Parts: sequence; structure tokens; C-alpha cells
Amino acid sequence: MAATIYTQIDSNRHKTWLIMFLFSVFVTGVVLVFAYALGYRGTGALGYAGFGLIVTGVINFFSYYYSDRMVMALSRAKQIEKKDNPELYNLVENLAIGSGLPMPKVYIVDDPSPNAFATGRNPQHASIAVHTGLLQIMNKQELEGVLAHELSHVGNYDTRLMTVVVMLVGTLALLADMFLRTLWWGGGDRDDDNRGGGILMIFGIVLAIVAPISAQLIQLAVSRRREYLADASGALLTRFPDGLADALEKIGSYNGASKTATTATAHLYIANPFGKKAGSWFLRLFSTHPPIEDRIKRLREM
Repeated sequence: MAATIYTQIDSNRHKTWLIMFLFSVFVTGVVLVFAYALGYRGTGALGYAGFGLIVTGVINFFSYYYSDRMVMALSRAKQIEKKDNPELYNLVENLAIGSGLPMPKVYIVDDPSPNAFATGRNPQHASIAVHTGLLQIMNKQELEGVLAHELSHVGNYDTRLMTVVVMLVGTLALLADMFLRTLWWGGGDRDDDNRGGGILMIFGIVLAIVAPISAQLIQLAVSRRREYLADASGALLTRFPDGLADALEKIGSYNGASKTATTATAHLYIANPFGKKAGSWFLRLFSTHPPIEDRIKRLREM
């Protein structure tokens, strides 16, 4: 098991940059199609594409560097020190030492649902937050399993990967919206007599509708794979897979939804914060997390 996990972790770190590059190329290609569909040619097409990428690039820059603060603010999380909750703080500190990672900031969210999440662009700027509902029902081994899972997200660079993927999906949605609005209102130095304009226009409209949905499905698929990897990495860190498995069973038995989670932050949590269980394969495509029963089964078999 260990060799497989180590291989997956190393692969994940390298694939982060590959996914960023390929997704960026895809977004650039979509923008160019939008430009040509609107009738822009030559420098006009490049200028349109450049403007769209610059605007979204600025948005993504601030999102990348300040996303952790925004998430904590949205979740109404409060940062704690060792004196505020010694047991929780010590568990995180010990796991950080054991994994060779810097000590992350620790937050508590006043929310009765048992859940937790990690965020931050890299291990040096990471934060872990736990709900009060989680602290109330978990024993020490179960809480350690949850924290190891979240710390594994940090160590595997999942927090950075998902931040980048979410930003790129948002970029694509924004660009598609810009295209449709420009198409509706007209304007620009366009070549309306171009013979391929009609076909390109139809293709651009279809792409503006399909591309954001496809990108979101990719985001959700990546998110589900990262949960499996964090489960395995967390089990490796604690050397006790049953601790996390028991924790997931308790989390899965909770019927309520989080009061502080949003659709924008749902992928960060250890389990679906809205308490929804995707039964059919179609619903699972749009789920941020793999089936909790499947995760428990895999942990029990380790």
C-alpha cells in the first residue's frame, strides 16, 4: 500500500502543473474560437482573446493569493491558538511534524454538522478548519483520522490544485458569458462577410454552452479523485485506517446540512456538506465527493 500511495502523491504534485498548463491551453483555445465566431480576424482576434485573458487573469491572481481568507470569511471560521483548544491544536501539530509539513493555521467553525476542510495555495500558507459538530461526536482516533485526511490534502498539494481548477472553470464560465453578451449586443471590428462566419458562430454558441459544463464535470471528477488519495495518504500518516473509516461512518450518518458551507466551497470539505447522497451514476457525475460507503470500504480493506 505504502509504495502505491507514495507514487500517487508524487504523481499528483507533478500533474498539478500539467493540468494547469493543459487547462490554460484549452481556455485560450476557447477564447480564440469565441473571437473568430464574433467575426474578429488577425490582430482583432488576438486583442479580443488577450483582453479576456487579462481580465480573468487579474481575477485569478487575487483569487489564488487570497482564496483562503475568502473561504474562512465565508465560513465564519475563527482562528484558534493552543490555549483555546489544546487537544485539537496538539493533534494538528503532531500530524504536521509526522508528515514533515509546516504547522497550518487552525480554525473552528460554529456549525453543528460534523465536517472539516483545508485550504491554502501551498503548505506554507495552509489552514485547517473543523466544525464544532465534528469535535462533539469524534473520539481522539477518529478526529486524528479526519485531521490527517485534511493535512494530506495540503501535503499532496490538492488545495492548490483545486484552487487552480476552480479558478479555470470560473474563467471559462466568465469568458462564455462575455462571448454571449458581446454576441447579443454586437459591436467590435468584425468581418461579417467571412464565409465561415455562420458555422463559426454556431460552433461558438454551442461551445459557450457546453464548455463550462464540461469543465465543471472535469473539476468534480478531479475533486472526487483527490478525496480517495487524501483518504489513503491520511491512513498512511496515522497508520490506522479504521480511525478515518469510523469518522466517515459518523459523518455519513448525520442527516442535516451545513449552515456555513456554500456551493463554491463544497468541494473543500471531507464529505458533502449538504448531506446529499448521489445514488445513480448520473448524479455521481455532479457530486463533489465519491460515495462515502465506497471510501469506508476502501479504508477497511487497507
